[in-house]
Amino acid sequence: MYYLLPFRFERIDNKEIIVNEAGDFWVAETNTVDRIVNRKISPDEELYKDLLSSFIISEQPIPDLIDNYATRLRTKKSFLDGFTSLHIFVLTIRCNQNCIYCQASSRECSASIYDSKKEYLASAIDLMFKSPSPSLTMEFQGGEPSLVPDLLQYAIEETERKNIEYKKQIIYVLCTNSIYLTDQLIEICNKYSVLISTSLDGPEFLHNHNRGKTDSYQKVIKGIAKARTMLGADRVSALMTTSEYSLNYPEEIIDSYLHNGFQSIFLRPLNPYGLAIDTSDWNMYFDRFIEFYKTALDYIINLNKKGTFIIEELTALILRKILTPFPVGFVDLQSPAGIINSVIVYNYDGYVYASDESRMLAEYNDFTFRLGSVFDRYEDIFYGKKSQDLAQVWATEFIAGCADCAFQSYCGADPVRNYSTQKDPYGFRPTSSFCKKHKAIISHIIKLITERENEVLPVFKEWLKRNEG
Repeated sequence: MYYLLPFRFERIDNKEIIVNEAGDFWVAETNTVDRIVNRKISPDEELYKDLLSSFIISEQPIPDLIDNYATRLRTKKSFLDGFTSLHIFVLTIRCNQNCIYCQASSRECSASIYDSKKEYLASAIDLMFKSPSPSLTMEFQGGEPSLVPDLLQYAIEETERKNIEYKKQIIYVLCTNSIYLTDQLIEICNKYSVLISTSLDGPEFLHNHNRGKTDSYQKVIKGIAKARTMLGADRVSALMTTSEYSLNYPEEIIDSYLHNGFQSIFLRPLNPYGLAIDTSDWNMYFDRFIEFYKTALDYIINLNKKGTFIIEELTALILRKILTPFPVGFVDLQSPAGIINSVIVYNYDGYVYASDESRMLAEYNDFTFRLGSVFDRYEDIFYGKKSQDLAQVWATEFIAGCADCAFQSYCGADPVRNYSTQKDPYGFRPTSSFCKKHKAIISHIIKLITERENEVLPVFKEWLKRNEG
């Protein structure tokens, strides 16, 4: 007789994927779970030993190595140790582009009423320093934050001045479309080691289509080249957003990243905020995105096999959760959710939001996830009634449809996304596009690992090794 330890399972094709509480997965034949649960596995079987070593069953009520198992679980959740480490400052919502999927509800670039005020920034910086995390990332967003270099400089200098007392490690990130990287802005970035996170949607015809400008691509490429020359290539990264039009060009998008000197790409889907919410059919979009993702990933794997190194970052994040005991910093894949626990947003108008998506909802007069003002007490914002209410719905471990999902330890909770698409922060998994997308992608990655192990694992391990460095 043996004891059952907590595990979950999923049927993929003619196999059963069994996943323990720490996220280790094991592939079995059909009906194996039935045999396990009904105590039909004999100690003489090789399977019995595999299940023991995988913490699926135990010969004692409490396994001998329970302390080691607990350490692994604790490591998985170690992203919570420092509490909020990513602090997003929206300097302005003015922008000089016209993206067809704009999620930030940007305004005309001449409307300075949409710029932050220095007193808002000063109070927000005070709140940031109250975070217990020894390492803070200060990310500047918009609109287009390069339009207000004086605010960028003020925020960094104020942070540097106050950090003399707090002595925290600060990482600065400027999220910019790279079109208006003036010498003044580059000088600020160089002086304070600011990282540039830019956006590139693919080849020229596609990028210009998505940005609503006929000259956007050339200006972006020129800005990227300038930033690399003045700051160093390792200080410049790029993100793409997959519009409905982009779904037709997976290989062309990847080729454009390689052509422009990038060794990684994040296949990022649209999110239902801002102008993107007008997407005609979200179910059809995500069906097509999943096929787009599979085609693109296969193309990337083949490029790596032929000697061209390029990482698909979403896959690498999920692989880190599947193949290692370590957490990831990507808020979409965290439980408890990344909102508040990992990220907070100080909007240009002086209000504080639970996440970047939360402030996007506010631009449509929905303030559900507004936590307070930058002039409020830290405790009232981070531990107040709204934060407590969100804590009831932000962990996959106790949400119906997630608690018993085999992929629970690889996925994350997103109350803001649930609210945006289903009008309920708790959400309903059977009709959730977030759930549909993640389950499809995780299932595909596990199938690749199990069915094409010798082909894909060397590539995947190299990605994880490179990201560790």
